[in-house]
Amino acid sequence: MDTLVAQLSGTQQREKAESGYGNLDARGGVAGMEVPGVPDPLAFLSLHTDSMSTNPAAKIKLAHGTTTLAFRFKGGIIVAVDSRATAGSYIASGTVKKVIEINPYLLGTMAGGAADCQYWETYLGMQCRLHELRNKERISVAAASKILSNIVYQYKGMGLSMGPALFYVDSDGQRLKGDLFSVGSGSTYAYGVLDQWDLSDEDAQELGRRSICAAGHRDAYSGNTINLYHVRENGWEFIDNYDLSELWYKYDEEKKNNAKAKKAQGSQGEPIAVE
Repeated sequence: MDTLVAQLSGTQQREKAESGYGNLDARGGVAGMEVPGVPDPLAFLSLHTDSMSTNPAAKIKLAHGTTTLAFRFKGGIIVAVDSRATAGSYIASGTVKKVIEINPYLLGTMAGGAADCQYWETYLGMQCRLHELRNKERISVAAASKILSNIVYQYKGMGLSMGPALFYVDSDGQRLKGDLFSVGSGSTYAYGVLDQWDLSDEDAQELGRRSICAAGHRDAYSGNTINLYHVRENGWEFIDNYDLSELWYKYDEEKKNNAKAKKAQGSQGEPIAVE
């Protein structure tokens, strides 16, 4: 009996060593992921969820919202996000960390399903580390974004929910390079503020704060706090965490004071220049 138990135990240990961890094989590759047991996962999701169709009778409500942004300027890249997680009109959490620190030089933000974004961007961090060990050099942002794009493209249509170089990668594997991206339900409000390039570090950080603040005030699915990062050639730096409501009232007070100052200046009368 002891011999049989020992044999079974040894077999299980060998199988575990060969299979790797979770759905990762021994080399760190993705061995596979469970998908719905239906002939066409895309048609199934379109029928039963409101995320991929306009079906009002959908039983699965995949309601989510966020605001994340990143933009390039002459001093590097600013990354700013809010911290609110919602499930429809319910605020599930106000302290979500939406910036994933992939390595000391790479940051990823997430918009969509937190589980998918967290899992795959963490997996990307492992692949980036393996690249460094194999090639004895740091992976480029372009190469890292391509790895992520290739991974998620394999699961296109199967229900994934995701969003100084800057790349955008979505759940269909689409990969875009640009100087300015804002993703999530509040992104349109943030885009209204993000329109500058020639900025100092302090001005760029202030622009990131104001953009997320504007989105968080107007978008019910974004809010709570702002996490701000600054990415330079030598890596990223976490600037600070800010209370969004306090910032909004601060900016609103500044706006009122500036309006009063302009009104007072106008009432005094300004000299007319005559040529």
